[in-house]
Amino acid sequence: MAEIELIMPKMGESIMEATILKWLKKEGDSFELDESILEIATDKVDSEVPAPHEGVITKILFQEGDVVEVGKAIALYTTDAVAQNSITEPATPSKSEPVFVETKAVEETIALAEPVASVTAVAEVVTTSNGHSNNGSARFYSPLVLNIARNEGIGMQELEQVTGTGKNHRVTKKDIISYVKNRTSNPVATAKPAENRLQENAVVQSQSVAAVSNKASIQNQQTVSPSSGNIEIVEMDRMRKMIADHMVMSKATSPHVTSFVEADVTNIVNWRNKVKKSFQEREGEKITYTPIFMDAVIRAIKDFPGVNVSVDGSNIIYKKDINIGMATALPSGNLIVPVIKNADQFNLVGLTKQVNDLANRARNNKLKPEDIDGGTYTVTNVGTFGNVMGTPIINQPQVAILAMGAIRKKPAVIETPEGDFIGIRHMMFLSHSYDHRVVDGFLGGSFVRRVADYLEAFDSNTEI
Repeated sequence: MAEIELIMPKMGESIMEATILKWLKKEGDSFELDESILEIATDKVDSEVPAPHEGVITKILFQEGDVVEVGKAIALYTTDAVAQNSITEPATPSKSEPVFVETKAVEETIALAEPVASVTAVAEVVTTSNGHSNNGSARFYSPLVLNIARNEGIGMQELEQVTGTGKNHRVTKKDIISYVKNRTSNPVATAKPAENRLQENAVVQSQSVAAVSNKASIQNQQTVSPSSGNIEIVEMDRMRKMIADHMVMSKATSPHVTSFVEADVTNIVNWRNKVKKSFQEREGEKITYTPIFMDAVIRAIKDFPGVNVSVDGSNIIYKKDINIGMATALPSGNLIVPVIKNADQFNLVGLTKQVNDLANRARNNKLKPEDIDGGTYTVTNVGTFGNVMGTPIINQPQVAILAMGAIRKKPAVIETPEGDFIGIRHMMFLSHSYDHRVVDGFLGGSFVRRVADYLEAFDSNTEI
C-alpha cells in the first residue's frame, strides 16, 4: 500500500500557517473519503480538513496546539486507492508526493461581537511606515502578529528582539501579547520622516485607548471573585478572545462617528408583500428586504466612493471593486460576515440569490475562507433583533459600516401637491458609523442620506 503525506492546506492568500486544534482521528484509525480528519484554525477561520481518499492514519507528525506552515506534511496515511491507481502510473521516487486537500470553513473567528452588529477586523499583511512586512526579516511573522505590533507602535527593529516560542523561534500571538503586557521600556528609537508623524500620533492615541481598555479589564477582573455572590465565572473561548481583541483594536484604530437618518420604506414593504409569493414560486426561494437595502447601498457607494476605502498609514486606498459584507446570525449566537464580491454586477434577483446562498451556507457551516475575505463595505440588519437603531463598530480595515433598524409603522407627515396630511407609514432608521480620520461628517452624513433617498424613491411597479 502507498504511504501518502497529508498536507496543511492553504486557507487564503495571506495565510501562511495554521494551528492544529484537534485531531479527529488517531494513529491506526481508518477514514472514508471526505471524512473530517482534524480541525485547524487560522487568523480568519476555523476549518475541518477532509480526507482526500479513504485510508488509515499511520503517523501523526504534529500535535494539537502546534502551529504548522502551509504546505508542510502534518500526517502520513496509507490507502489502497492510491496504490491501485499507481499500477498504471510510471515509477516515481520513493519520497511521498504531497496531496493537497480542500477545506470546509466551520465558522469565522472574526465575528460580530454584539447584537448591535459590531463587526471585527480581519488581519491583513500590509507594510506600514514602521516596516511591518516580512521583507528583510530573518524570520516570518504572521499577519496577526504584524497587526498587533503595528497597533502597539512596535517597529521591526524592536519586533526582532521579541522572544518567539513557536516553531523555529517564530513569534506567536501569545508571545507578542505577553511582550506588550510586560513592555516597560520605550520602543527602539528609529528615524522617521516628517510625513509619518501624523501616523505616529495616531499610534500614540491608539495605545492610550488600548491602555484604558486594559486598565478597565484589569479593574473588572479584580472586582469579580468567586466570593462576591451567586455568580458563575466562565473563561472566554478562543473565538470570544479574538472578538474582544479585535473590538478593542477597531475602536483604538478608528475614531468612530455615527450619523442617523430615518427613511420611509412604505413603497418597499408594499412591493415585497405583493411579489414575495410569486417570487418564491418562480425562484424557489424567498426575497427579503436585505438585497433591496443592499442595492441602495451599492448605488450610494458609486455616488460617494470615499466610503469604499481603507487607510494605510497616511495613504488612502480607494477600492475599485464593491464587495459588500453582510452580517449573518449563526445558530450558536455568533455572527459572521460573508462577502458578496463585485456586488454592483448583480441585479435585484442576483443579489437575492447571493444573499440567500451565503446566509444558508453560513448557518450550515459551509462557508469557504474566500467567502469571508475581501470586503470593502459592510451592512448589518439590527432590525432582525427588534432594535430600531445601533452604533456598529467598523470592520477593519474598512472605514464605514451601515446598520439598518427595524421597520415600524408610525404616523408621519405626507407631502402632496394638494397639501400635507398625517398618514401611517413604514419607517426605519439607518445608522452609519465611519472612520473620522478619512470620512468627515459631510461625506458620512451625505452617504447615509443618499441611501435613504434611494429607498424612499423605490418604484412600487418594479418588475422582478
